[in-house]
Amino acid sequence: MPVPPTTGPQVVVMGVSGSGKSTVGQALADRLGVPYADADDMHPAANVAKMAAGRPLDDADRAPWLREVGRWLAAHPAGGVIGCSALRRRYRDVLRDGAPHAVFLHLAGDPSVLGPRVAGRADHYMPASLVTSQLATLEPLEADEDGVVVDFTAPVERIVATFVEARTSH
Repeated sequence: MPVPPTTGPQVVVMGVSGSGKSTVGQALADRLGVPYADADDMHPAANVAKMAAGRPLDDADRAPWLREVGRWLAAHPAGGVIGCSALRRRYRDVLRDGAPHAVFLHLAGDPSVLGPRVAGRADHYMPASLVTSQLATLEPLEADEDGVVVDFTAPVERIVATFVEARTSH
């Protein structure tokens, strides 16, 4: 089935837990005037229970979730922003199967900041203990992947502006 051309940006704000995907993603969507979604909300109950118990997901757990995230992107050809860890290249490839023109905003930075950020969140199933496994899993964007890497410790407005400026000069 042919993929419709995009008329707006399809952006995946990626990174490990605590990097600011939800906050930055919503701010970026507001700036671009497109919908925002949080891929965490798309996890099946079994995945949420596994993570809440402190057990990392494996690829079999992630596969249907990643396809769902890709479907969300595909359903927004006029543009959309989604916060999704997208830790490995092959996970990002699944997202691009649904949205070949997706662009990634990788929030990267000092790992020592992440544990306290995650531990300080209320009402989230992801325990700080899983940050280490996410960091071990993370594969940074490769040269042939369309995206921008920004330090997650920068102010949200600066992260958004850096991404927008990089994309307009692209």
